Amino acid sequence: MVQTANDILIAVKNFADRAHGDQVRKFTGERYIGHPVRVMELVLEFNNDIAVLAAALLHDVLEDTAVTPQELLSFLSTVLPEQEAERSLAIVKELTDVYIKRDYPSLNRSARKTRETERLVTVSADAQTIKYADIIDNVTDIATQETDFAHVYIQEARAMVRGMDKGDVRMRERAFHAIEQSLARLRDHARS
Repeated sequence: MVQTANDILIAVKNFADRAHGDQVRKFTGERYIGHPVRVMELVLEFNNDIAVLAAALLHDVLEDTAVTPQELLSFLSTVLPEQEAERSLAIVKELTDVYIKRDYPSLNRSARKTRETERLVTVSADAQTIKYADIIDNVTDIATQETDFAHVYIQEARAMVRGMDKGDVRMRERAFHAIEQSLARLRDHARS
């Protein structure tokens, strides 16, 4: 078992980095691991629970990689006590999009995102706090783009944060602030 919180987070980050492999962020082109690291760092400002921080680093692994829940639990069990490993996995599962195009091809993006928002309202406070941090990082990145999709995504993010009210209040306020700043940035781009 890894001993210090820092050692655990390094091991989790390395696992997430290997899982994401050569993936890059859509709008920045940076290696994907930068995103979950920033999400974890945001969460760390208000929460030092190691299972939650591990989930923040791993929040996209089940959704965006070939790693299975069992493989993730097997890894987590090498760095966390069993109960904490299971809790971290449960949070990651809560953060994994259910209403994806592959599984719901008859639903358009708007319908899938509406259902996903309704689902996120029901997840744990820890999962919502991580989702707020995820949204903060995503809207900050996407606001650098002058695309119609940027407007759509930021409005979707606003609806998600409005619906999710169980997470850390301070992080939720930061998410609202990041959304408004991102919308203002897009408006400024449109005027210039």
